[in-house]
Amino acid sequence: MSDWIFERQGAVYVPSGHARGPWDEGAQHGGAPAALLAREIERTAPGEDMVVARITYEFLGPVPLAPLEVAARVERPGRRFQLLEGELREGGRTIVRARAVRLRRGDVPLPEAALAEAAPPCEGPDAAARSPFPAAGEPEGFHRTGMDIRFAGGTDYGTGPALAWFRLAVPLVAGEEPTGLQRVVAAADFGNGVSHVLEFDRHLFVNTDLTVHLHREAVGPWVLLDARTVVDPAGVGLATSRLFDEHGALGIGAQTLFVDAR
Repeated sequence: MSDWIFERQGAVYVPSGHARGPWDEGAQHGGAPAALLAREIERTAPGEDMVVARITYEFLGPVPLAPLEVAARVERPGRRFQLLEGELREGGRTIVRARAVRLRRGDVPLPEAALAEAAPPCEGPDAAARSPFPAAGEPEGFHRTGMDIRFAGGTDYGTGPALAWFRLAVPLVAGEEPTGLQRVVAAADFGNGVSHVLEFDRHLFVNTDLTVHLHREAVGPWVLLDARTVVDPAGVGLATSRLFDEHGALGIGAQTLFVDAR
């Protein structure tokens, strides 16, 4: 078993089985490529003293367990506000697009009341229940071996709203420590899964996109999702997640869902 999710080999990033998703054995979970693309966006110059405040992904199709090319560029440069675009390709074909807003990192004097942070609405990860997906004897997968998942607040992997802590169980890229942004987007793509209102064996509810808004940078390895899903007979759904670290609120995540019967 590999001890990384992606390994750079020349111009491509090769995924391990830790990147695998729950819908197709040959496809990745969306959180893995989302984090990889966030990494590329963060590393795109000029990014000194800038912070990603919003990132939106469009999944143009399943992301295969195959070598991936990743690229990003500054679309709208600026010292205070930047707009970036990124793409993830397989065999020259674009399969994920991303757009991100970077803002200058400042030191703005603010009143104490404006700085009040909402505390996590449940116990911390050390007191939470461990994931229902044991690694021993199970196939590799982002939801099994790529992430450490712990349900909290009396919730579990049953249907309905969920509170769940997430931590990368292995490095995103071999030999690197993941950043706060990479940890957040990797977790945020789980919103529809942990708060599902339909059964996996009877329905599909696959997210076609992911948007994450952040009002501060994440601190520490753990990210909490306070997630809820709603669906409509027209075949459309929406999963929304309030995002926290152990210190308090970070922002929100949202996913548009394609819903269908199996």
